[in-house]
Amino acid sequence: MTAAIVEAFDAASEGYSTDRVVADPRFNQHFIAECRQRGLQESVADLNRILLNFRKKGGLAGRPRAKRTHFQDEDDYRFAAEIAVRFLERREGVSLDAIICDPDRTAKFDLVAGRIAPGYGPLQYRWAALGLRKAKKLEPELVGRVAPPISLLNGPVEDIKPEQLPTSQGVYLFFAADQLLYVGETENLRKRLAKHLEHSDNKGLARWIWAHGTEHLNLEIQILHDKTEPRVRKALELELIRSRQPVFNVKR
Repeated sequence: MTAAIVEAFDAASEGYSTDRVVADPRFNQHFIAECRQRGLQESVADLNRILLNFRKKGGLAGRPRAKRTHFQDEDDYRFAAEIAVRFLERREGVSLDAIICDPDRTAKFDLVAGRIAPGYGPLQYRWAALGLRKAKKLEPELVGRVAPPISLLNGPVEDIKPEQLPTSQGVYLFFAADQLLYVGETENLRKRLAKHLEHSDNKGLARWIWAHGTEHLNLEIQILHDKTEPRVRKALELELIRSRQPVFNVKR
């Protein structure tokens, strides 16, 4: 099977890297079609994973240097890609490779990233995420594995009705299209978030909302199990502050 995978990659890649072939919808469609022509019936996710693993093990060593992929406007949507990766990591317990390889997960990733920073293509969001990992800016948030959320919500604040928010305990993140603004934790998400939106007791966030309104404000809610201890909830908040460095949190 490995030989067929390599042949399919060579036929589809046009000289680009395995990452580009997996992340680029056009190249990936061609790669999968070439795999099918060679009798490979594994799922798209499995075929992509086999290709990436083969490259990681040095199976493509000694080849000419792959063509470079670069987007000049990546600064405009890199943060959106980071939020989308983190969201799926926490919600589904998967790595970036699992997201990039699986068409269902990439569709979810594209949707979240596109909602935060609209107007760019799937390859751009995915390539930005791969670049973040290469720069070691997607290190695992270890505390989250101790108390994984039972549910995650992510979307524009203007689409959220306060009375429909859960009364459960949890952790929450306010963010704009290009930066994380504030991370908090609470025993009652509805009560706490309603207070933020009425007039946040965090002065920096309150000033931001006053200056910019809520049109471009997004919110992620991580609902925790009702038996999660307050100290664990606080540890989750501190880990998010440490790893993501929100603008308006006091350094601790």
